[in-house]
Amino acid sequence: MPPNAARGPLPLLTLCLLFLRIGCTSFGGFMVMVSVIQNVIVGRYKLLPERELLDGLALASVLPGPLAINLVAYVGYRLRGLAGAVVAVASALLPAFVLIVTLATLYFRWGELTAVGKLFMGMTPVVAALVAAAAWRLCRASVRGWRELLLTAGAAALPLAVPGVRTTLAILVVAAVVGWRWLRAPAIDRPIAAAHASASGAGTLRMTALPLIASWLTGVAAGGLLTLFGTFAGLSLLMFGGGYVFVPLLQHAVVDGQGWLTRREFVDAIALTQVTPGPVMISAAFIGLKVAGLPGAAAATAGMFLPTAALTVAAVHVLDRIKHSAAAQAALCGVRAAVAGMVIAAAATIGMTAAPGWLSAAIGGAALVALLRYRVEAVWLLPAAALMGWLFY
Repeated sequence: MPPNAARGPLPLLTLCLLFLRIGCTSFGGFMVMVSVIQNVIVGRYKLLPERELLDGLALASVLPGPLAINLVAYVGYRLRGLAGAVVAVASALLPAFVLIVTLATLYFRWGELTAVGKLFMGMTPVVAALVAAAAWRLCRASVRGWRELLLTAGAAALPLAVPGVRTTLAILVVAAVVGWRWLRAPAIDRPIAAAHASASGAGTLRMTALPLIASWLTGVAAGGLLTLFGTFAGLSLLMFGGGYVFVPLLQHAVVDGQGWLTRREFVDAIALTQVTPGPVMISAAFIGLKVAGLPGAAAATAGMFLPTAALTVAAVHVLDRIKHSAAAQAALCGVRAAVAGMVIAAAATIGMTAAPGWLSAAIGGAALVALLRYRVEAVWLLPAAALMGWLFY
């Protein structure tokens, strides 16, 4: 049992075991991991007060990168400083990393077999349904009037018509400016601490600097593992709005840009992440494994998660200023509406890769009902869809 805070600093080994446990039980997306962290760190062992955890959640919500891993870095830093942040992040990611590398190894060995291909044909509509369910929840939380509705519609249509990194950046910047100009009054009444469900990012106000950082990180990478690390490090700093929003940007970079995966392999990578604990962006390990084996998986994973975790730790000291900024809250309102539209575009992008026919539509529709009406977890839906694909395709 972890010691009480009054007895002294939490041992790093205990911190490691706690976050290994959290990492092993966080199936179902970032909010599941957030809930498990709250239950273990605040509820059971009382290592942090509830208000401090909410402050960390507010900070993670307005920074780029995976919200849950940013929160892990924050908690680790609060408990044991920089070493605690490193141990917490590594421990929380390790279960998902090991599982995705194992599954990816099996996939690359047997994934081209007809039977295995049929499994993924069944899972693709469910992946699209998962993203569509996320879009529905974001719309309910973010679209409050006709201005937000216009932002959502535009952000859904533009990535489908003009895909690419520049489009994503333009949408986020324009949405932040529009929110700042149009939505100032409503935003003041919405505390950032409650914004984690919409998974948006006030950090978009600094988007003009991020493309330069991403270009520098990618440009200095000479090749091999450095290329993987630099590419994913740059991408991670452009990740606003959660993993599903990031899917089109990641696809553009690794499929259309680098050519590391085929479109089919990319969709299968996203499907595999749904049966692993942890964030959807652990798909970086799948991509790295394809490019450079196990060292490549480690380099890609480090690039995806470490820069934004470091940014979270660095931003702890300006947390209060971010929380109480009315301008940032107003910009968030616009970004949240745009994020909802981008998730709709992501669902459409993935849905277009599904096998044509009534069976894909039926699987996707049933999965969407199960997710929204009955709150069934993806860890149960995907194996069932894989079995249907094997039997009926």
